[in-house]
Amino acid sequence: MTIRLLVVDDDPLVRAGLSLMLGGAEDLLIVGEGADGAEVPALVDRLAPDVVLMDIRMPAVDGLTATEELRRRPEAPQVLLLTTFHADEQVLRALRAGAAGFVLKDTPPAQIVEAVRRVAAGDPVLSPAVTRQLMSHVAGRGQDRGADPRGRSAARRLGALAEREREVAVAVGRGQSNAEIAAALYMSVPTVKTHVSRILAKLGLNNRVQIALLAHDAGLLEQKEE
Repeated sequence: MTIRLLVVDDDPLVRAGLSLMLGGAEDLLIVGEGADGAEVPALVDRLAPDVVLMDIRMPAVDGLTATEELRRRPEAPQVLLLTTFHADEQVLRALRAGAAGFVLKDTPPAQIVEAVRRVAAGDPVLSPAVTRQLMSHVAGRGQDRGADPRGRSAARRLGALAEREREVAVAVGRGQSNAEIAAALYMSVPTVKTHVSRILAKLGLNNRVQIALLAHDAGLLEQKEE
């Protein structure tokens, strides 16, 4: 299956480099390029990409705003963000908006290609180590999430889940794969996938990263971790 990819970056040299690098993969097709987030809606309408690889920092409309607009669409493409920071508040906001993950601009080419493939397949690109770093950054060290409005809201939303679904949500929050969750909770991989799909539907979320952030906001990861 060919993955249709739209590249958006305000630096023409970066766009050219990414297009040259990614265009060499047999299963990737660069369908177009954009120089700013303002161009993204029209480009998506015209080119129908599966994945948008987009810089988070652009002068007019940044990648965050463009991501938020795209992910409100019923048939939205996946969004993979480019950034120079590991723990950037804008990255966190974009993940909450529905971005599938992010890659650093100095990531080796082969890893960027693999990240695009994973995002196209519906898997978020965010390692467990980076997930923990991002969550720590957004939560604020020493903050009492039980008294935090975001924490209270997250806890209320997660209250809609069945106990088994909550266990799966916590495992997703720890960055575990479906196979790892299946082994830890003594269920089959298809059953894990079903639980994840139900969690996304019940909570109105787009992907596993948002499940992880919500579980963290509610304090569930701290309760479950040894």
